[in-house]
Amino acid sequence: MLWLYLHFPHLLLDHLARSQETPAAMVTVASTSQQVLQVCPLAQQQGVQAGMRLKTALALTPELGIVHTNSTRETELLEQQACWLYHYAAQIVLYPPDGLLLEASSLLRLYRTLPALWQTLENALASRRLTAWLACGITPKAARLLARQNLGQCSDDRTLLAAQVQELTLPATGLETRPLERLARLGLTRLGEVAALPPRELARRLAPETLAHIQQILGQRPDPQHCWQPPHRFQQRVDFMQEVEQAQGLLFPLQPLLTELEENLLWRQEDTDRLQLTLHHRDHSQQALSIRTAGPEHRASAFVELVRLHLERQPLPAPVIAMTLTVTRFLPRGTAIGRDLLGENEDPKEAWQTLIGRLQARLGRGALRRLEPQADHRPEKAWATAGLQPQRRKPPVTQSPPPPRPLWLLPSPQPLQQPPQTWLSGPERISSGWWDGERVQRDYYSALLTSGQLAWVYRDDQGHWFIHGWFG
Repeated sequence: MLWLYLHFPHLLLDHLARSQETPAAMVTVASTSQQVLQVCPLAQQQGVQAGMRLKTALALTPELGIVHTNSTRETELLEQQACWLYHYAAQIVLYPPDGLLLEASSLLRLYRTLPALWQTLENALASRRLTAWLACGITPKAARLLARQNLGQCSDDRTLLAAQVQELTLPATGLETRPLERLARLGLTRLGEVAALPPRELARRLAPETLAHIQQILGQRPDPQHCWQPPHRFQQRVDFMQEVEQAQGLLFPLQPLLTELEENLLWRQEDTDRLQLTLHHRDHSQQALSIRTAGPEHRASAFVELVRLHLERQPLPAPVIAMTLTVTRFLPRGTAIGRDLLGENEDPKEAWQTLIGRLQARLGRGALRRLEPQADHRPEKAWATAGLQPQRRKPPVTQSPPPPRPLWLLPSPQPLQQPPQTWLSGPERISSGWWDGERVQRDYYSALLTSGQLAWVYRDDQGHWFIHGWFG
């Protein structure tokens, strides 16, 4: 079986760099020591190296950004990478805080060749501005050790991979200090030299767990893996090296998150109509923004515009140090049936939904209303306004077409001053409203007035004539 391992040498620094418009040199240090653990490429170019004391690194780069390690945050970041990697591979094993393991044998049936799979992963890493060292191995531990030493080769030749593992130095195998000292006293320096010893001799000189570790590297003992399962939600977080005080400063780091959301929705073949954006402030308070679209949506460009309008309406109460985007509501995607008038959207509903979503984001969800028919024959009560929430479609009712109705209905009927020039249609009798005390009994006509206007007039039960609306 072939395994492929991705080692992220400075995942936390790559994550922070994505939120910066201008590159900056950064390092990670442990909270309990002053030793540099991870170095970003820009800091490496300025002479900073891992293992260096922080004072020395600051002397080389006075404006060096310092990030303290956080095991919980690093594990969350690793799970974020596993979420997009799941689009390419189904069997993923997490090795916190900096590694992901893939079962590659089954993937070769999909990608046909290992170079095709390798190139696909490298392109995905480059698009996300992530640094990862890839390596193949005939065992999970072998692939992991080669990747961590940046010795990976794009090859599925078992002989070559086995020889490469045996050339590993013993400190690079992950053994603890005491077993390393014991093997060093025996004059052993490489894994291949240990593998050449008789098994009984090894078992006598090494602890059982040390022997098991070596045998799992060499493939002489089973090494079961527990695959990770993605959650049924989308959640991504971005952290800032410098506090963001203006809402417009959130749009640049938000763009990669929404792009990944669009890719995730395309992969799911689903849409969403609700985003949850959580802003983490310097004082440890949180600000939750619920962003809703007018209908199912998946385009990052539409989401960016809605978020921008929301941020304009809600200024930041305090500086922001991090931001989390969460989506838990997914909707089935309909089939696109055409383009809009501008020829831009596959679905003709998208342009309308985008317009409604922008207006609601700017004016508020209750500012827009729609007309809704009511079960009442009286013209002034035959309609009402309702919200723009998606309505459940009702089955069509077969009925005869109604008589013509004017699009312009007057707020209240006006007396008809002189007889019409021509009677065009009618009468249509409407007698209704006896149950609510507002009964009407009218005979409606379409008529051409002497002024040239086309009016909708009626005669009430008292014989009086009124104008109730105008035809276009």
